[in-house]
Amino acid sequence: MTTHDSGYPLRSARRPVRARAFRTAGAIAFSALILSLAAALPAAADAGVPAPATPVAQAPVAQAFPQLRDENERLKTLLDLQARYGNTGRAVEVLYTGRDPFTQKVFVNKGLQAGLAPGEAVLDDRGVVGQVTRVFPYMAEVTLVTDKDQAVPVKVERSGVRSVLFGNGTGRAPDLRFTAPTADVRVGDRLLTSGIDGTYPPNLPVAEVVDIERDTGQMFARIATRPLSGVDRSQYLLVLGQAAAAPARPEEPAESDVVKRGRGRGRRG
Repeated sequence: MTTHDSGYPLRSARRPVRARAFRTAGAIAFSALILSLAAALPAAADAGVPAPATPVAQAPVAQAFPQLRDENERLKTLLDLQARYGNTGRAVEVLYTGRDPFTQKVFVNKGLQAGLAPGEAVLDDRGVVGQVTRVFPYMAEVTLVTDKDQAVPVKVERSGVRSVLFGNGTGRAPDLRFTAPTADVRVGDRLLTSGIDGTYPPNLPVAEVVDIERDTGQMFARIATRPLSGVDRSQYLLVLGQAAAAPARPEEPAESDVVKRGRGRGRRG
């Protein structure tokens, strides 16, 4: 045993050497393990045995799982809606948007061959998206509720007040028009289809009231809304057949017929 000049033994002199020996032996063993695994992987691949998935390889799958789960929930809701309306609905997929940047239109992958017709309501798992406006053999045009030429008769879910929701075009939210300043409408109210237009079945979610300006100096209040459906996001939609809506409105009598009937009553008198 080595001693110091003072006579005390130097027991700790060998510890660093022993620790370095342990670290060296561990590094050699770890390197041998890596080399053995590297040699075994090609042999396993040749034998048809799949290599174990690493956390890095599994990362894309883990990241895509919430998206796939949400998409599955949306498709399930569409199937439930289809069953609710007696299987008159047809599921479609959005192909692309319209070329005109000043219109709000999309094209879907079914048309005349699938029985689609102009005027049919289109919705997603959250609410009304729009209606079919043109039909081709294998695709159809859907005009969204946000388009400036679209109008949807609605009612306030809470109070039952009826009004009409008008689209405002690209970049602008739809609004309620022709609504009196004293009408029972509040911020946060949900707007549902009233079903009185013969296009949309009643009680479908359409929009939510986000702002009300009652003192406009005009006859009507200014009421801004936010669509509840994914008008610019939804990939899968449901087209409801016209049988799901209210019966068609009867034709108005021609003016000449009204005049003739009036003259006939005058002669009988």
